Amino acid sequence: MDNALSLLFGTYPSWSLLIVRLGLGVVFVAHGGQKVFAWFGGPGLKATVQTFQQYMKVPPAATVTAALIEFLGGVAMLLGLLARPAAVGIIVIMLMAIAKVHGQHGFFLNFSSTPGKGHGIEFNFVLIAMALAVLIGGAGMLSVDRAIWLAVAR
Repeated sequence: MDNALSLLFGTYPSWSLLIVRLGLGVVFVAHGGQKVFAWFGGPGLKATVQTFQQYMKVPPAATVTAALIEFLGGVAMLLGLLARPAAVGIIVIMLMAIAKVHGQHGFFLNFSSTPGKGHGIEFNFVLIAMALAVLIGGAGMLSVDRAIWLAVAR
């Protein structure tokens, strides 16, 4: 049981992990919020489900799951609560985004807005690297995970 708690809540007392975690959390709350709640000019859940089904042949249940993982994973990162499981979810979502959308467009973002060419995997790659840092090192300083771990470790 102690190993499971360490794996789930254990974290290095790192300020850099805090910064990485917060950056990841902001990005995923924003993108998940667009998909789930139509925040920040996003389409909302119904339109997201329709778009994913029409253009990528993603079933509605998988789309809802992905959108919720994005939003709730972002919230988890901001709080530093269950950051490692959230990191795994984020990594899976980004790998699917690469497989379904971005991989066909190469590495770089389409800064020139070339018609018919989407963004490559560059942004996904950075988000995966950030999530891997949290998966390996934990949530870092000022996290709920760290508070739980310290309370249980006594």
